[in-house]
Amino acid sequence: MAIAGKLIGGFLGFITGGPLGALAGVIFGSLFDSMADAVNTPESRQWEDNYEQTHSDQQYSRSHYDQYRQYQQQRYQQYQQRQYEGQRNSFIFSLLVLASYIIRADGKIMHSEMELVRQFLRTNFGNGGAVEGEEILRKLFDEQKRQNARNPYAFKETIRKSCQQIAQNMDYSQRLQLLNFLVLIAQADGHVATEEINALKEVTQYMQMSQEDLDSMLNLRNASKGSLDDAYKVLGISKDATDDEVKAAYRKMALKHHPDRVATLGDDVKKAAEKKFQEINEAKDRIYKARGL
Repeated sequence: MAIAGKLIGGFLGFITGGPLGALAGVIFGSLFDSMADAVNTPESRQWEDNYEQTHSDQQYSRSHYDQYRQYQQQRYQQYQQRQYEGQRNSFIFSLLVLASYIIRADGKIMHSEMELVRQFLRTNFGNGGAVEGEEILRKLFDEQKRQNARNPYAFKETIRKSCQQIAQNMDYSQRLQLLNFLVLIAQADGHVATEEINALKEVTQYMQMSQEDLDSMLNLRNASKGSLDDAYKVLGISKDATDDEVKAAYRKMALKHHPDRVATLGDDVKKAAEKKFQEINEAKDRIYKARGL
């Protein structure tokens, strides 16, 4: 299980509970419950118990103390790795959940949109992972239909609660990159339907993000083609802004979207952030050139 094993067999981060945890339980079934318990229990306290017992008996040696310190360093490194895996795995599962909502927003499942998701999964997990990831998406589509059969707004409510969970556990830069992927999915077929835009606006609001950030992402493609008006939209300002306001807007965008802010999510996510950062710089350069800055 290239993806399920990675998500469940690795550290799960914040998706062990809440609405995302409930969805994971539906998708992965009993395997999720058993593996979650296995990977999220504290490490064995054998070394600590041995150390405390030895210390109380006043019989510990310098070598034993050194071994204990080495063990503590190893545990700290394991903790850091655990944090890293938890963040990344939570990001990946959150992406799949939200992608299932955006892809079906217009009532159609487009090949181009699915292929963009497959490319992301293929980069992370190989060809087998892309196949398995598509199966997870289809199970999410089935869950959406199942929930909406009872109440047409049921899955939207699940998405709202999932986004709130994401907002509580991901910093703003990570949420920006998550939203960026969703925008790319919506744009994959060359046309963003009104229903997809509305779904993106909902997700943006639910994740407690700025609508200006969404507008900026939606205009990046046009800005890269040479539209000066769209370049201004990328920076979130009007063409009547002063030079100082243009510079301030660019600095704000550059700080917010710097690729280093999502480095813990993996090289592929960082590369996507670097591409977006480059597009922001291209929009800035177009404005600077027009103004003679």
